[in-house]
Amino acid sequence: MPLASGTKLGPFEILEPVGAGGMGEVYRARDTRLGRDVAVKILPERFSQNAELKQRFEREARSISSLSHPHICALYDIGHQDGIDFLVMEFLEGETLEHILMKGPLPTEQVLRHGMEIADALEKAHRHGVVHRDLKPGNIMLTKSGAKLLDFGLAKLRAPQQVSGAAALGELATEDRTVTAKGMILGTFQYMAPEQLEGKEADARTDIFALGDVLYEMATGKPPFTGKSKASLIAAIISSDPPAIPGLQPMTPPALDRVVKICLAKDPDERWQTAHDLKLELKGIVEAGSQASVPAPIVARRKLRERVAWAVAVASILGMAIFVVGYLRRAPVAPALVRFSIPTPTKALFEYPVLMAVSPDGTQLAFVAVGENHEHLIFLRSLDSLTAQPLPGTEGVDSSLFWSPDSHYVGYYADGKLKKINVGGGTPEVICETQYVGRATWNRDGVILFNSGLSGPIYRISFENCAAKPVTKLDDQRHEVMHVEPKFLPDGRHFLYVALDQRKNPTIMLATLDSSESRILVRDGFTPNYVFPGYLVFARFGTLMAQPFDDRYLRTAGEASPLVHETIEFGAAAALASYSVSENGVLAYRRQGDTRSELQWWDRKGKPIAAVTELGTYGYPRLSPDGQTIAAGIMDPRTHLGDLWLFNIARRTWTRFTFQPCPGAGFAVWSPDSRRIVFGANRNGLSDIYLKNSDGSGTEEVLAPAAGADKTPWDWSSDGRFILFESDEKNVQKLFVLSVEGRGKPTPLSQTQFNEWSARFSPDGRWIAHVSDESGRPEVYIRAFSAGGGKWQVSTAGGRDPQWRRDGKELFYFTAENKLMSVEINSGEHFEAGLPRVLFLMPEGSVEGTYQVSADGKRFLIDPIAGKNETLQPIDVVLNWTAALKR
Repeated sequence: MPLASGTKLGPFEILEPVGAGGMGEVYRARDTRLGRDVAVKILPERFSQNAELKQRFEREARSISSLSHPHICALYDIGHQDGIDFLVMEFLEGETLEHILMKGPLPTEQVLRHGMEIADALEKAHRHGVVHRDLKPGNIMLTKSGAKLLDFGLAKLRAPQQVSGAAALGELATEDRTVTAKGMILGTFQYMAPEQLEGKEADARTDIFALGDVLYEMATGKPPFTGKSKASLIAAIISSDPPAIPGLQPMTPPALDRVVKICLAKDPDERWQTAHDLKLELKGIVEAGSQASVPAPIVARRKLRERVAWAVAVASILGMAIFVVGYLRRAPVAPALVRFSIPTPTKALFEYPVLMAVSPDGTQLAFVAVGENHEHLIFLRSLDSLTAQPLPGTEGVDSSLFWSPDSHYVGYYADGKLKKINVGGGTPEVICETQYVGRATWNRDGVILFNSGLSGPIYRISFENCAAKPVTKLDDQRHEVMHVEPKFLPDGRHFLYVALDQRKNPTIMLATLDSSESRILVRDGFTPNYVFPGYLVFARFGTLMAQPFDDRYLRTAGEASPLVHETIEFGAAAALASYSVSENGVLAYRRQGDTRSELQWWDRKGKPIAAVTELGTYGYPRLSPDGQTIAAGIMDPRTHLGDLWLFNIARRTWTRFTFQPCPGAGFAVWSPDSRRIVFGANRNGLSDIYLKNSDGSGTEEVLAPAAGADKTPWDWSSDGRFILFESDEKNVQKLFVLSVEGRGKPTPLSQTQFNEWSARFSPDGRWIAHVSDESGRPEVYIRAFSAGGGKWQVSTAGGRDPQWRRDGKELFYFTAENKLMSVEINSGEHFEAGLPRVLFLMPEGSVEGTYQVSADGKRFLIDPIAGKNETLQPIDVVLNWTAALKR
């Protein structure tokens, strides 16, 4: 009969029942002498009725009470009152492992931590001659201080005497656990070692088998052995091996699977021989240092095996000694560190950041450059050659460049298709027509992983199935907005990728094709690569790092060190760096050039007139309509994050305008009266358009939310009513018009399948100059702002970044050859454009936003070195770079 609240057993006052099991009922009680809560366990009547069993129980209880360990539930007292035998134990706040496992498997870190705690507790007990004999999840409590073993050693009281196997099975008294699958019987049977089921004497190795059972279930959420009946379950335990843990939980370190397999060996002699050995193995997995290894299992210490082991050891030592002597006599010199540079190909330019990829076998380098026809195409440089050759047919390559595992093909994205080309000769082949492909990686099974655009997870396609399916999932708790830069590990199943949060903080993650799980490897790192024999190479802003990586445990195994002394090019906005490394360690990278410059006024002949600012790194300078202020993005060269600043030309002072550093700060557009500014800022993973007073007063207003695609403002109409901006729509750059006052939904400027960008209103608001690639290359066009108006091509040999003179009678733009062009405009009753003529050469590598025109068109605000270092900086190649790390 259950005990009522208030009942006293000696000095212990019963408070409430907390549970029941095969060893009796458990109550929460109050120790009135010491003023503490305890657990009181009421033992079954058979203890009182059997004098021998009761004597045994008391003897065992005294032995257990001598155990003092942080992970063993303490036994305080035993007693007998009014025909009731009871135990008094430490009261624990927590949940049993059995209850927790009903929710699913535990993270690997918890499996290892609790496994070490339990093994440590077993080690203590075994040294005192106490064996648990009934180790299972129901006898393990997880508390704030860690795992606690319950009923320690008491199972011996209900174990059968040593009899034959068949008789023992008939006498086993076990309580069945909850059935978790139809037809599956679980219980104490589940955690018994084969020798227990055969009626043999249990020892410390029996507890080790049970702990292997528990570790397996913690890691997978499933027991290692199953059966539809007790007989089939027993048969499985005695004769079957459980499925490998990584097959059920792919993110589990292979070393843990090996440790558990040794625990579950059928022959006790083949298991870990002590709990201490097992604890050290689990500790080794946790530490996973560069020197960590998994020693051979400690097997039976039988004389014959010892003699064989000693013989093998002596032979090995003698063999090694002979080898070492011979090696030292003719030891080869370690490979030397080798460096060389690959210059920009003839009649070609690099862009920022350079897209490059070293072949897996380390013999070739593929990279993207702008060729003499002003097209992006792939160049191939064999490392045993002196020149790089273009790969015909790869024109239009965009955003992606990667190798096949056998180094025979280069994969890339162009014209809305994922393609490949045989580097030994041939024409491009289409792999798939698919969505936009960013950085990608290819395994030996023909699976390709890639990131798409500037948001979303990593996707998977294959040669057999072009339907892109996500293989990673954005973590809302970490505020992830995009996953980028996937890279397969050598096994072709696990892969690295970079997770970016709303602030574009990069974290290198490890994932697998077999599961949606992932885990953190390195914080503040991007562009990850694995290099044999065991390095993780990645960029940390402008520093290229190498960190030991243990591919057995799939985790970093030491401190990261700088790989090269130079700062490499990188883009914080997309978390990518200008480098590539082969699996065998051939490294290629591009140094960050000095991009500091002073903004200058140039005349119409291209002669510098006066310096406007001091040296600095300025992004997209925009001159206010009143000519008094320059708005420009100022970037931190270490992080490439920046804010918008305003420069007063007369006073030569800078004032900070925005206060949330982000990638791509800039693209400011002034209102006609110079009193307001709209600007683009990437603060939440994509660029929104904001509106703010130019004197800094008031608050920022989101004028055009990103809504799935970056938005870039280009101009503000002279009447103050409309904003022109650019945004992607189904991977096509389109121009939109937004009403400033009425707000409302933006209106597309045109319905076309071609890319359009870099748009400017004419001063009278009737015309819009913009760039389109409808002819096959960027050209400048002028179209009527009103619906149904005409459209004229103004440039004749390519053109970018059109800008108007204040009176609307002249239009400027520059060509791919960096020629600044002038076109006279007659926009009277009928629109007419004159022939373009060259004014001067702009700085090499100039891009949109690197020049501004004064109101009278007689002066040009120029960034004299904008893009110059970026386009001319060579690619550096390093061979045997691990030699530098060893030094």
